[in-house]
Amino acid sequence: MKPYEQRFPWNLDWNLLRTFMVVVEQRGISRAAYYLGLKQPTISAALRRLEDTTGHKLIIRKPNEFSVTRAGSILYQECSQIFGSVSQLPSLLESGAEELRGHITIATTSHVISDHYDDLLHDFASAHPKVTFSTTVAESEEVVSRVQQNRASFGLCLLHKIPANLKASILYREYFGLFCGPRHSLFTKERIALDEIEGETSVSFQTETEEGPLFPVAHLRARAKLAPGWRGVSSSLHELRRMIVAGVGIGALPLHVAKRDIESGLLRQLPPYDALPLVNIYLLTNPLRKLSDAETVFLATCQAAIKDNTLEARTYK
Repeated sequence: MKPYEQRFPWNLDWNLLRTFMVVVEQRGISRAAYYLGLKQPTISAALRRLEDTTGHKLIIRKPNEFSVTRAGSILYQECSQIFGSVSQLPSLLESGAEELRGHITIATTSHVISDHYDDLLHDFASAHPKVTFSTTVAESEEVVSRVQQNRASFGLCLLHKIPANLKASILYREYFGLFCGPRHSLFTKERIALDEIEGETSVSFQTETEEGPLFPVAHLRARAKLAPGWRGVSSSLHELRRMIVAGVGIGALPLHVAKRDIESGLLRQLPPYDALPLVNIYLLTNPLRKLSDAETVFLATCQAAIKDNTLEARTYK
């Protein structure tokens, strides 16, 4: 190892790594300054110090442009790993206590609406009152990233394919159907044929793309021959539901999620009613993560719940 490389970890101000990570995630110095409660010149100075220390340009800053260099991307990945390891320390230090203690971080998509999971969470929280939780709602891609980077204990999300370095178990499955709201012209019609929704405008999840986990839903839209493109789009199930109820367009939702709104007169299911897309919701874990006692017990609780209930019992219709 060269002398410079030996001195590097001793010369580095570790706070700069945290600041750099926030700059990348907030995609800008001004946003990072607001997030950290600091002034913009302070963030700019910290970034310059880090670039001087590493000897590499990390971020390209131009008017109306923000991009991370190759060196910056590599550093960001390492910063995320460091942050994930440090964030585990409080829970790891709680190991060995007579009463289970610790903190569990869960990254989840807004699609996760499940009585099975709610019951599991309730039973665990009741049995271990000293364990705390924090939940971050994000798109599936971000959930995967957080679990990979050790920034979350577990992930709950949809997957187009299971990442090679992670483990995934099916938490539950759900069918998707098409719905309209009370302001839509078809809502009060006694019977609706499939060809009657052809050409209708629609709203869509952002992940209804060829490489997205909700691509099967895109097939449903194509089968119904809805108008090309979309009038509204969101990564949030709750916001997509809002657009459907408001009459922005027809949209797809999990059948069990829409059931209560149907009973309340806020949604109506539209054809087709058969051969609907079935989507898996996964519990995601990182085999390389050093689990705390609380995380170990929570994972065991999840695995037991999955084992004790057949996949058919965990399928919402």
